[in-house]
Amino acid sequence: MELLEQTINNIQGPDRGIMEKARQRQNILTKPLGSLGRLEELSIKFCGVTGRVHPVIRCKRVVVFAGDHGVVSEGVSAYPKEVTAQMVYNFLAGGAGINLIAKAVTSEFEVVDVGVDHEFSPQRGLVRNKVARGTKNFCNGPAMTRKQAVQALEAGIGRALFADRNGINLLAGGDMGIGNTTAASALFCAYLGFKPEKIVGPGAGLDSKGIQHKAKVVEKALAVNQGALKDPLETLAALGGFEIAGLAGLYLGACERRIAILVDGFIATAAALAAIRLCPAVSEMLIFSHLSGEPGHKMVLEKMGARPLLSLDLRLGEGTGACLAMALVEAALNCYNRMATFERAGVSGKKK
Repeated sequence: MELLEQTINNIQGPDRGIMEKARQRQNILTKPLGSLGRLEELSIKFCGVTGRVHPVIRCKRVVVFAGDHGVVSEGVSAYPKEVTAQMVYNFLAGGAGINLIAKAVTSEFEVVDVGVDHEFSPQRGLVRNKVARGTKNFCNGPAMTRKQAVQALEAGIGRALFADRNGINLLAGGDMGIGNTTAASALFCAYLGFKPEKIVGPGAGLDSKGIQHKAKVVEKALAVNQGALKDPLETLAALGGFEIAGLAGLYLGACERRIAILVDGFIATAAALAAIRLCPAVSEMLIFSHLSGEPGHKMVLEKMGARPLLSLDLRLGEGTGACLAMALVEAALNCYNRMATFERAGVSGKKK
């Protein structure tokens, strides 16, 4: 708990003085004012998050957290829970979507076991931070204890601190956990006041009947855990997953260390929301990468006031959308740092 509290207390939000200097630089580059649209906003935000007027991306890393969910026993997923462990092995073998996208944008990759119901042997690319072998079924009570939630959060913070020590200054977080769209939906309902039937979607491939059942499961979980929903940490423990808490910790740790970090899709946004509830200053530091194909994501982002960079109908998770958005961040910074000014290029400015 000490690491979590220290991290939260140290987060100060973006450096607005640096952002103003970055904005002034954007205004003297050889282009009409605002003509690079959101790429300009992105570069200014990156400067504010990192606290540097001329930040350069040194190294990028995708961190995928994996964990199992007890609620899978309620029949909320089209896939069996064994797929979580199987996909971790696929990540380690380099055969998953995120592996190929990370390679395309020259990003490092690691997967963190915070709660998979399987014992992995030590191997390259795998970080073993297991809290427990899956959460409990939150239809019967809290998915995690408060202590377990803190442990998972601090595992995520630890990965951010490790990234900082290794010179990483652009991160993307990903998730893997069969049943985690159910947990994410429950968190959105608890934190934002949505009704389950408005937020719950197909996840990995449920039909309409399966979606209706899943919504009823979320409704039951909210009722059973009602007493825990007044406190953001207790809410995360009651309704979240180990990989969601780990991701939330990664966001907190990245913000504390002033590392720019991209939020992925539906599940990652639930983790981001948990981090924001624990530390409101985080809301101005995170970069939301894309609008998921999961139907409820658009309503969630709108309520959070978040504007994603991409809309590609992705709903794979794994950090895929966040990883793709790394290319946009690099493009934005290249223009910001390397484009000639009107004076240096000998180009006339706008008529007064």
